[in-house]
Amino acid sequence: MGFWFFMLAMDLLTPAAMVGCGRLLLKRPPKRINAAFGYRTARSMKTQETWDFAQAYCGKLWFRWGLALLPLSAVPLLLVLGRDITVIGNTALVTVAVEMALFLGSIFPVEAALKKNFDQNGFRR
Repeated sequence: MGFWFFMLAMDLLTPAAMVGCGRLLLKRPPKRINAAFGYRTARSMKTQETWDFAQAYCGKLWFRWGLALLPLSAVPLLLVLGRDITVIGNTALVTVAVEMALFLGSIFPVEAALKKNFDQNGFRR
């Protein structure tokens, strides 16, 4: 049972990080373009306006997706409660892989929003 609780905690780390980082980007986004913190891509770092837009958009996306993933991440492990350690471990691994795919996949909607709202030089359309 201890391993199951450990795996549940590990599965909830990614959605919790999304919620926390999303909230941070919404409430206290990095003020200036930097290479250390924030949503950093070539397109988001073109101008201060694209930077601010990307931080807000990504923050909102991560916060919402993280909140949705928190309960959804627990469901697969609830289905294997009391099963063999291998089954629990494999279920947790697949769950984390899906979470990470969504976390990294958030780049696509943010970049699409930047492309829709700004031209190549970073000026608002």
